[in-house]
Amino acid sequence: MLVAGRYRLHEVIGRGGMGEVWRALDEVLGRQVAVKVLLNDKADASAEARFRLEAQTSARLNHPHVVGTRDFGTWEGRCFLVMDLVEGGSLAGELTAGGPLSAERLAQVAQQAAEGLAAAHAQGIVHRDIKPGNLLSDRDGTLRIGDFGIARFVDDPSAGLTTTGQIVGTAVYLAPERAIGTPATAASDIYSLGCVLYQLAVGRPPFEAQTPTALLYQHVDAPPVPPHQRGAALPPAFEAYLLSMLAKRPEDRPTARRTADWFAGGAWRGTPEPLPPEQPARTDSVRGGQPEQWGAGPAHGRGGEPWGTGPAHRRPAPARPGPASASLLDAGWNTTVHRVPARRPGLRSSLRRHSRAVAVVGGAVLFVSALLLGLAWF
Repeated sequence: MLVAGRYRLHEVIGRGGMGEVWRALDEVLGRQVAVKVLLNDKADASAEARFRLEAQTSARLNHPHVVGTRDFGTWEGRCFLVMDLVEGGSLAGELTAGGPLSAERLAQVAQQAAEGLAAAHAQGIVHRDIKPGNLLSDRDGTLRIGDFGIARFVDDPSAGLTTTGQIVGTAVYLAPERAIGTPATAASDIYSLGCVLYQLAVGRPPFEAQTPTALLYQHVDAPPVPPHQRGAALPPAFEAYLLSMLAKRPEDRPTARRTADWFAGGAWRGTPEPLPPEQPARTDSVRGGQPEQWGAGPAHGRGGEPWGTGPAHRRPAPARPGPASASLLDAGWNTTVHRVPARRPGLRSSLRRHSRAVAVVGGAVLFVSALLLGLAWF
C-alpha cells in the first residue's frame, strides 16, 4: 500500500485507540520510517485535531532522545504522520521479556528520558503521558520518547484539547496534582518518569488498586514503598533520588535538566568521597603540656583496625544522600585525651597510720582521767 505516493507500508508495528503505526519505506529518500495512520472510524474532528497537534508538537523538537517527525498530511480522507523508525521495542516489552532492569540500564534510561523531557520542557511542551509503552529503545539501547498525542503547550492552555476538569493520561503514572484536577506542568512529567523507573526497578508500579479512583487517592496520599523493600537492588543514592522524583508536591521534585545531569555524572552509584591522605600515626603522649587530639590523622584503633569498628567505638552509619548529593560524607571523630596527674605514693597508708595513733593516745587519756576520778571519789 502506497501512502501519498511516497510511503510504502509493509507491516503494522503498533496499534492504539485512534490509529495504527506501520513500518514503511520512504521511496523518495530510500529510508525506513514509521507511518502513523488515523483510523477511519475514529476520524472525528477532535481526533484529527489531536493528531495534528501531535505532529506540530513533536516537530518542534529535534533531539536524539525524542522520536522525530518527518512529514504530515492527509491520504484518502485520513491523516497520517511520518516519524523516525525506532528498530527496537518499548520499555514495556523490555520489562516483560527480561524482568526488572539492572541499575546500570535503569540509570541509562533515567538519564536519556530526562534529556528528552528537558528538551521538551525548554520548548514549553509537557508530554502528559510518560509510560513504558511510550519510551522506545533502539537496538543499541538508546532511548527515545514517543507519542506526543496528548502533549500540552504550557503557553497555550487550549492546546490540550480536553474539556475543563477532564483528566488525561494513564492513571498508573499520574502525578498527584493532576489527580486533583490541576493542570500538568513539567514537574508532572518527572513524577510520571519516577513511576516508570520504579516499575522498571521493581517489576511493579509504585501504586496499584482495583479502581482508578482508589489509584488516584494513593497518588495523592500514600507514600511509595522504598524499592529495596520490594527486592530492587539499587544503590542508596539512586533509591533516594528516585523517591524524590515521587514527591507529592511538585516543587519538591528535581527538574528534568537536573535529573539528566545527576545520572550522567554517575552520582547514582553512591560512591563515597575519597578519604584524605593517610598521616603518620601519633602516640598518646602529651607534648608541650597540651592535650593531644585524636581524629586529625587516620582513624585507627588498636591492632590496626579502623577506629570505630570495635564494639566500644562503633561509628554510626552514614546518612543516605538526598537528591543533590553525589556521595556519602564521612564525619570524623575528634576525641580529646587528658592526662590524669599521678597520685603521691604512700599518701593513703600514712594517713591511716596517723589516724590510728591519734585514737590510741585519746583512749589512754580517757582511761587515766577515769582512774583519777575514781580514786578521788573513794
